[in-house]
Amino acid sequence: MTASENTEPAENNERGENNTANVRVPLHERRRPWWHWGRLAGSRLRLAVIIGVAGAVVGALLGGAGVAWRAGAGPFADDRACWGAFGEDDVAALFDGKRDIKTSEVPITTDRIGSQGPSGTCRLTSPRGRRITVQAHQLDAGFGGAGDRWADEFLSARLTPLGDGLLGMASDTRAWLAVPDGCIGRPSRLDVSGGPTVIDLETGWTVYDDDVDTKARDALARAVVKLVNHYMADEGCTGRIADPVGRMPEPPRFLVEKVEKKDGMCGVKGLRLPSAYQHEGRHRPLLTRGEGPVRTCDRGVLFDHPGLRLMTIEDPRLAVLYDRLSHDGAKEPVRTGAHGEQDGYGFIRDDMGLFQAECQTGQVTFLVRADDGEHPDDIRALLPRYVAAEADRVGCGPLRVTLPAEG
Repeated sequence: MTASENTEPAENNERGENNTANVRVPLHERRRPWWHWGRLAGSRLRLAVIIGVAGAVVGALLGGAGVAWRAGAGPFADDRACWGAFGEDDVAALFDGKRDIKTSEVPITTDRIGSQGPSGTCRLTSPRGRRITVQAHQLDAGFGGAGDRWADEFLSARLTPLGDGLLGMASDTRAWLAVPDGCIGRPSRLDVSGGPTVIDLETGWTVYDDDVDTKARDALARAVVKLVNHYMADEGCTGRIADPVGRMPEPPRFLVEKVEKKDGMCGVKGLRLPSAYQHEGRHRPLLTRGEGPVRTCDRGVLFDHPGLRLMTIEDPRLAVLYDRLSHDGAKEPVRTGAHGEQDGYGFIRDDMGLFQAECQTGQVTFLVRADDGEHPDDIRALLPRYVAAEADRVGCGPLRVTLPAEG
């Protein structure tokens, strides 16, 4: 089914890998395929890797797993892709029925002390240029997952919740799903990473409009469920997640300006759109549709990065991504409650306002974030009203945020 990426002598010669006239290449280097991480890395980095993780690499190799990219050949050969989760038909469904798809992967492994959680990568590549990257990893509680890039892309308003209480979402270019706590347990807030273990898929840059291809979205949603089911089976878990497509809401649509003026910014009553974002047609808002772990309103998205984001994370398993930031990322701390009582933690700065509330259901995150710090007054005006309105909506109110004095 999937074509392998075995290296051929001609392929190596094409890249000049076997030319030893000017550079002496050790024998073990010559035997490695050109895409091996050890050959792609620089010598200093390779030396650091060898010194730092030699024991882990040797142990993995002895176990037959290895850490290099591997194709469906040799001792790993079978007719399945992405750690055995996908058969030929599954891969074809992701590429409009095409079956000449190459696959390469790094097996899912966990560091020796388990502090970083499992991680692995699979890539499916079409000869026509399309590529799908699959990752298994534990989300980083340091800041929104991998420096907030993960949150920008995978908590985007273009994604719709998978429904039925699943911690996951999908669009026509992104999909993600957390492994259920019942299988691997919920991470402790004391963990180094602290976030849930997820498997996600991405197909490259997103053309940010509200014309989501429902067929492509459904294919990614089914694929990510299949991946998580396979992972759970490998972990010895007996439960299975059902096909989510039938219960997913319709994709979101841009909010009409007249409706937004009537109902409030991003559909939040009492919230007024700052004048800096009142540009006809330039910053049309897109709002998450359907009940799910997160409600996001994005405006002015460029290369998957929103110019202005208002986001409420209702699921405590996901809200943990901003827990550490709410405590130590502050320029000016935000307070709630009276007489020294505190309902949560947060801060305000020129480009962002964040409040992490302790609600009856657990942590809930309220975020207002701009892509620059050019309009600090807008952030100050939006955060208290947004927190108050959203807290009431999710049953966490009343919640009144007090901002520090300016200057």
